[in-house]
Formats: sequence, structure tokens, C-alpha cells
Amino acid sequence: MTQRGVLDRRTLLRGAAGLAAFCGLNAASAACGGRKDAVRIATDDRWRQFAGTTLNFISENTAPTAAIAANLRPFTELTGINVNIVTLELTALVQKVALDLAGGESQYHVIYADPYQVLAPYSKGLVDLRELAADSSLPGLEGGFADFIPTQLDAAGRFGGGDEIFALPYDCPTMVWQYRADLFAKHHDRMADDLGFDPTPGAERTWEEYFRIARWFNDNTDDVAYGTGHQAKQHDSLQCDFSNVLWAFGGDYFDHGDRLGRYGTVEPGDCRLDTDPAIEAAQFYRRLLSIADPSSRTWDWNGLAPALTSGRIAMCPNWHEYAAGNEQAMPGKFGYAPLPRGTARSANIYGGTGIAINGNTLPNERRAAWLFVNWATAPRTQLANLASDAGGGTPTRESVYALPEVRAAEQRPSDLPNILTAPAVRKAWQPENIGLRPKIPMWNECDTAIYTQLSKMLAGDLSPADAMRETTARINRITDRGWSA
Repeated sequence: MTQRGVLDRRTLLRGAAGLAAFCGLNAASAACGGRKDAVRIATDDRWRQFAGTTLNFISENTAPTAAIAANLRPFTELTGINVNIVTLELTALVQKVALDLAGGESQYHVIYADPYQVLAPYSKGLVDLRELAADSSLPGLEGGFADFIPTQLDAAGRFGGGDEIFALPYDCPTMVWQYRADLFAKHHDRMADDLGFDPTPGAERTWEEYFRIARWFNDNTDDVAYGTGHQAKQHDSLQCDFSNVLWAFGGDYFDHGDRLGRYGTVEPGDCRLDTDPAIEAAQFYRRLLSIADPSSRTWDWNGLAPALTSGRIAMCPNWHEYAAGNEQAMPGKFGYAPLPRGTARSANIYGGTGIAINGNTLPNERRAAWLFVNWATAPRTQLANLASDAGGGTPTRESVYALPEVRAAEQRPSDLPNILTAPAVRKAWQPENIGLRPKIPMWNECDTAIYTQLSKMLAGDLSPADAMRETTARINRITDRGWSA
């Protein structure tokens, strides 16, 4: 087991490679070890040719999966295929997927492929979806791959230097500036006079101005206890929160961070957290946390969201899909904007994931799985998920955002509260604004090194410069070990 409970991927994939040579990872034969393929029915209806098949979909417990699980009937009626959905915490999901791929099995036909913990280390065990999209015996992909938001298709669907597409974008949580619009309106003129600038949130604001706005709330009003809060627990959330500032100040984890985040690699080169921009970002982040709600160091995203909706803080960076909860708690009182800019840009971390097909599937299983992946990411399904009482997340397709009913919902009153964030996230997803973590097989270990040293910095045990240098040394040791599969 690794530090965070994930099975050693190198060991697993060595086993997978050996078994693949025996069974045939591409499942060209009808069975491996006695497995039987799904039955294909002679029919002119391309959606119903695998009626009677049962598929297993393993997913993190996310909003789109909750919405689909609550209403699978449309898919079953369309295809005659039954789908069992297994939802797990991400670490447990990664363990089960790793074992399934290594064992040459396809217990899980459809996989929630986190870009960093599944796609990067296991892309060789996933199907290139272009092959299925081009199969004339199967329903085509409505709108084609071009209908997906381009930065998301790359970040969630690709790995390495090739043209393969291993996953279709399925969810797209992205950090944006969430704030109490009612309090900003109430205090706007006074803040502007005191601060000397327009405090209205937006990408034209700077992180230094964000700091000054937060301190103004601390010192000048009893409407909230603190001006800002953060997800600064010693956890992945701390790395995510800090990354927005790191990129905004021109720092990055490795060279060529944009390409590394979009396409990934097994050899990222030397860590760059010891550079001046990264150290400047760390210095600012420590200063920002010094005036934030002190409970920030105990919060991840699930702890931060209630602090905002309970009226404890005036603003925070958080995942945009918390908007629905905000609007339920305090209807009409929130606003959403891209995160502030630093000395380099506005950077908004993207946390989306795609869904993929297990490469161990047999030919007809694979085709049946494509029907589900195709349907689950189709425009009509994404629209239904968006309106679902069970959750639903936000769309990953351009065409859904262009629908008249979705456009109308960007303004209050809105029946689709997550779409109130659409103007902010559209800007956040632009190539110059999106924040992408390094898509490398060893990112899980690097992530742990980052948030561990940041936590020491926030506790006062390390200076920002020492925290960045120590993290750099640790990450270089991790990546120097290399990766083999």
C-alpha cells in the first residue's frame, strides 16, 4: 500500500502486462479463462443489439452519477441493457480498478477515470474510444468529440503524445470565486472609498485586492465573522486551494505545465516549486491564510461550503458545483466570478473526470459499454442531469450551454442553479485561465508531498521558501524513481 492507501501501481501493471500477454488485453478472442462475451442480437436498431446484457459501472460518488443512478430507466428502455452502479470514495475506487485491470478481468466495464489516479497510470488498460465512435454498427457520438469543451476533453480524456481518447468528459468541477453578492452590494461604496478600487469580484481583481477585501470585512462589519475562508486542511484540498495562487503568480509544478496538464507524461522533468514565482506564491498564500477564518486549516471543500452558506464568511474559492447548495441555503444572495489574477494570470483549478471503458472487455461487452458511455455523456442526458433533484453536476458539452433554456437559467430566477456559475466557468475553462495539475502517474505521491509541506508552512514550522524547496526535493525523489508499466 502507498501512503494514501492506493495499491502499488507498478506491481499491479507488471502483473497486468503478463496476464495481458496470455489472455489478450484487447479481448480479440471470445473468452479468456472461460469468460463469455455478451450476446449480440440481430436487429436494425443499433441501440438494442445488446439487449439483456448487464454492465457494471464503478464511479466516485459524484453529482452526475447520483442523477443517472436515480433515473436509469431511459437508458434501459432505449437499449434493454441493465446497469449496476457501484459508487465508492476515490481511493477505494482506484484500488478496485487497479486490481480489475491487473487481473485481466472486466468486472467493471465502465470506469470513472480520474485523470491523475486512473487515466495517467492505467491508460494502457483503457479502450481508445475513437475506435468505437467510428464503428458504423454502433450509434455515433452526437456532436462528435468536438462538442466537448476542448480543455476538458484533453485534460479528462487524453494521456501521452498520441491522438487516443481514453475517456469522455463526465463532470467538470472547477474552482471559482464564490461570494455574498448581497454584502458586496450593501458595502460597495464604502469599500470602494476605503480601498481605493472597485471591489466587485472578477478576473480583473488581483489576489492582493482579494486580500484587502477580506481584511476589510474582518475589520469593518459584523455581517460575517471573517472575510474569507479556505480549504486548507492537510489534504488534497490544500494542494488545490494553493494551486490557484501558484499558477496566478506564474509558478508551476514542472516546466510546460499547460501541456503536462492537458496531455500528461511519464517523465515530467525537474520540479519547479523552488523558483522565485513559486516562493512568492507561497509567501502570499501564507499571508492570505493569516487573515482567513482560522478554521480554514480544518476544512476541505465539504467543510468550506457550509461556512459560506451559514453566513460565517463573505467569500471563498470553491468548486463551482456547490452553487446549487448555496442557492438552496440563501436564495439570490450569492455571486460567482473567475478567481483573481496574480502577477501572471487568473488561474482556476479544474477537477473534472471522464468515463472510460475497461480494456479487458470482450468485443460485445465493449460495444455495449460504449452505448452507456455514449448515452451518459449525451447532450440530452446532461440536460436531464442538470435538472435532476438528485444532483447532476454541470454539462461538459458546448451544445448544452447553448440551449435556450440553459442560457435563460444563467439569470435569476433559475431552475438550474448550478448554471448561475456558467459565465464564470466559461472564462475559467479558457486555455489561458484553466488550472491543470500535472497529469503524471506518480501525481498521488507528489500531491501528498505538496500538502504536507504546505501544512507545515501554515503551522509556522517552515518558511514559505523552505516549504517550497523541501517539496521540490521530495517531488524530484518521487519522479526520479520513474514509472514503468
